[in-house]
Amino acid sequence: MKALRFDRVGSLDALQLVEIETPVPGESEALVRVYAAGLNPSDVKNVLGRFSHTTLPRTPGRDFAGVVEDGPEEWLGREVWGTGSELGFSHDGTHAEYVLMPVSGLTLKPVSLSFSLAASCGVPYTTAWNALRRGGLVVDDRRLVVIGIGAVGSAAISLARVLGTTKIVAAVREADLSPELRASGPPLVLLSDAKKFAEDVREHFPGGADLIFDTTGYWVDASVGAIADFGRIATIAAPKDGHVSLPLLDLYRAGGVLVGVNSLLYDVEACAEMLEPIAEAFDRGEMPPPNPVREITLEEGLDAYRAIDAGSSEKLAFVMR
Repeated sequence: MKALRFDRVGSLDALQLVEIETPVPGESEALVRVYAAGLNPSDVKNVLGRFSHTTLPRTPGRDFAGVVEDGPEEWLGREVWGTGSELGFSHDGTHAEYVLMPVSGLTLKPVSLSFSLAASCGVPYTTAWNALRRGGLVVDDRRLVVIGIGAVGSAAISLARVLGTTKIVAAVREADLSPELRASGPPLVLLSDAKKFAEDVREHFPGGADLIFDTTGYWVDASVGAIADFGRIATIAAPKDGHVSLPLLDLYRAGGVLVGVNSLLYDVEACAEMLEPIAEAFDRGEMPPPNPVREITLEEGLDAYRAIDAGSSEKLAFVMR
């Protein structure tokens, strides 16, 4: 089978398209033919050596959608999707024509989504799901602010509505504004400075927000002044040096909670449990489909990895021809 592989870290030049043997499933495993596989920034960082627990040689890739070709009879021919912390790190990942999965990590793909759209969902939607639930968004009509409207932010806005929250504000840079976003998205707050951010949030939500989900890592400190008493701030990112200056006095006086959300804490089985209700929400029409993705081939893999490393935010999915 064809697969992207790397046998050293530190440079994207290590990534190559090679032919390797198709794996054979053992007991409690299934062989999935990958129809599509998402490309995430963490896949690129993995090849660059940002994760010390990666074992080599390795096929990268975390997200996938495909069909079970070998394994337990009840799963044969079923359309599945998935993601998980092992894939691409300690076990061969999804940027290949086949991936070996534990049966406990299988869950049915949404019928309403194409393979490429389904393959773009794994990391963004499980990350957003975790941020919302760990951020306390399990009570109807909690007040939510989502900072950033990339793949994770957009997923969070859709999932919040499924969880019963209608009080949602999106915070974006002026450069991210578009007529489509103004027309179809939630109310908007423009990101400028910390004081203005808090004032704008409190104009929408007197008393402050119950949860602020910062998908950028750059607005955690500013969010402290915008949360309600006992409010929470969830973040999935940090500045390059990993540090922020936090107004701790204000945080503890508000009884606030800072929640770190790391998708690599969840294996394929845990992710399957999250993806099952997400698939059902898609198929019931409770959520719009994810943003369109650009389909690429494995032969375009190195160029795609380099584009993401250079700062591209375009959502890509490998499609196996």
